[in-house]
Amino acid sequence: MSPVISRPPSRSLGAVAALAAVALLAGCSAEAPPSPQASPSPDYTSTYEATPPTELAPLRGTSVPEGSLPHAALVAKIDNHWDARPQVGLERTDIVYEELVEGGITRYVAVWHSDIPELLGPIRSIRPMDPEIAGSLGGIIFYAGGQPRFVSMMRQTSLYNAIHGQQDTSAYMYRSGDRSAPHNVIVRAKEFLAAHSDIAAPPQQFAYSLDAASSTAAKEGSPTATLRLAFSTQFVPTWTWDAASARYLRWQDGAPDVDSAGDQLSAVNVVTLRVPVTNGYGVPKTELLGSGEAWITTGGATVHGSWHKDSIAAPITLLDDRGITVRLGAGNTWVELVPLDGSVAIEPPA
Repeated sequence: MSPVISRPPSRSLGAVAALAAVALLAGCSAEAPPSPQASPSPDYTSTYEATPPTELAPLRGTSVPEGSLPHAALVAKIDNHWDARPQVGLERTDIVYEELVEGGITRYVAVWHSDIPELLGPIRSIRPMDPEIAGSLGGIIFYAGGQPRFVSMMRQTSLYNAIHGQQDTSAYMYRSGDRSAPHNVIVRAKEFLAAHSDIAAPPQQFAYSLDAASSTAAKEGSPTATLRLAFSTQFVPTWTWDAASARYLRWQDGAPDVDSAGDQLSAVNVVTLRVPVTNGYGVPKTELLGSGEAWITTGGATVHGSWHKDSIAAPITLLDDRGITVRLGAGNTWVELVPLDGSVAIEPPA
């Protein structure tokens, strides 16, 4: 007789499901763990400082707070006779143009915008090339009269003509007692500018790089220790490279050319233009409408190129020998208008 094997009673699928449901309910009845609580955040205090907007100083290429130079440029015909030195305020210029006048000497058309001195001078009379030099700047030009036809030419430009001896300048121009006439007419520059705050700021005159080291000349030019520029047999200003200040220092008559504080005049950029000089007006006239040869010296080096000026109101354009715009270093500039019958000597480091 076969043994009888006992098996547990089978459960239906429905029973299994019922048991699972019971187990699930039992699990849910257990106490759930507490939810994590976020820690309170401390109050946030920002230390971020927004950089104020900036813009380029139009006559220096330096970065300045936006809207900080809304005023006119001051342009002045500055004496360079021996008895006029040292000049007043010349060290604070943005741009200086040196030009040949009668007698083989030079005078300056000096420009201030980024840094306006209390006083400037001594000023002298206007010449026929000065409208071409200053015409692109706008603003105010100071001078001590001149031939009526030259004054008329200057009055045809967009500049406000501030002439010594006129009623509108009598409170702002005077003869200094520490110099002899005619080398002693001084301008109260800041006071005059404040009285003419409605005159617009000048347009940019040159293209600029961030600094002297990134200028076209410094990156692509030939190393230059000295510039010797002959305007005539007796006027040969010289510029020498000073690596410590990254500037060129000016010499005149074989000695340092100094400002009224006794410091040597200097420039970040020295722009040398070879220019025709005519005598149809009875005095030398630099011909600045047209084009010619140029040397641009910045950051210890010089690049060769050309200059171009299309009209009195147009600025001078500087191009290298490939026709690409030359960028100056941010800073002040001296523009040397050397006659074609003068000379330019560029000397490398020893």
